[in-house]
Amino acid sequence: MGFKMGIVGLPNVGKSTLFNALTRTAAAQAANFPFCTIEPNVGEVGVPDARLDKLAEIAQSKQIIPTRMTFVDIAGLVKGASKGEGLGNQFLANIREVDAIAHVLRCFEDGDVTHVEGRVDPVADAETIETELMLADLESIEKRRANLVRKLKGNDKEAQQQDRLLAAAQAALENGQPARVVDVDAEDARAWKMLQLLTTKPVLFVCNVGESEAADGNEHSAKVAEMAAAQGNAHVIISAQIEEEISQLEDDEAAMFLDEMGLKEAGLDRLIKAGYELLQLETYFTVGPKEARAWTIRKGTSAPQAAGVIHGDFEKGFIRAETIAYDDFVACGGEQGAKEAGKMRAEGKGYVVKDGDVMHFLFNT
Repeated sequence: MGFKMGIVGLPNVGKSTLFNALTRTAAAQAANFPFCTIEPNVGEVGVPDARLDKLAEIAQSKQIIPTRMTFVDIAGLVKGASKGEGLGNQFLANIREVDAIAHVLRCFEDGDVTHVEGRVDPVADAETIETELMLADLESIEKRRANLVRKLKGNDKEAQQQDRLLAAAQAALENGQPARVVDVDAEDARAWKMLQLLTTKPVLFVCNVGESEAADGNEHSAKVAEMAAAQGNAHVIISAQIEEEISQLEDDEAAMFLDEMGLKEAGLDRLIKAGYELLQLETYFTVGPKEARAWTIRKGTSAPQAAGVIHGDFEKGFIRAETIAYDDFVACGGEQGAKEAGKMRAEGKGYVVKDGDVMHFLFNT
């Protein structure tokens, strides 16, 4: 599995420019006026992972297939979106469909690019978005709880669970906090997710800075970092303009350009790493002469569940998983060497897959 990240922010903060760069397309029109993005643009990118290239080299795989990440460029939000202002209703509907939210915040000064509220204040921008999402959630909760009244009178257990969770979310929101702060028990996790509240989505703040500030950020991004730390959220510093330039270059040229700018890696790589951490994702590999392939799973995934990511039948008929740690696969020069060195393990249904595991599944058809 990959995951879907919604790119959100106020108009003219660099969302569409960043989307264009990340997906190496010009599908999202980047223009200096609000609402130039109306329909959400969707782009898939391969997740860069140097380990996959190394495994393919050792196994002499004919094809390399990275795991995928989906970016959704969602229409710019304005104050009052929860009441339908601007493209509010459409924005809120689109954001329900993503796994995580990347708040792109304007952290650059540029008199030629207008700000919808006439100032550069990324913390205030973040608060505007969060407030609109919280107001939308409150309105949704009130309507849903009102619709549950009849079922509650009939002692419907599912309705009771739903109402209890909605009440907990409502209490947090009325206290000025997003629903993601609610501590949810494991037995309620599925029902909680089914509520699809906007403020339960994990958040990553993306500080869009000027080209000269891409390496270390600036005073605006420092304030965002402080806010993110206080909230327990993550942040990354990116120059959307640099990413757009890099996206037009060949790999060797891009590497030289990054080096000249004092950057160790492209913003895409940093954004994906932060996204993986945010959603507690990790990668395992399947490797052979035909292909070397990466698969994304959530941390804590069992071997049968990991097999199910490839095909449901693999999970249903799971017998065992032949597993080699990435470092052992490389050190032993491949599968045969790992076998001879005793580094291949037979793992059963209770095994929790680790990041970097190279796996081969045995199953009944």
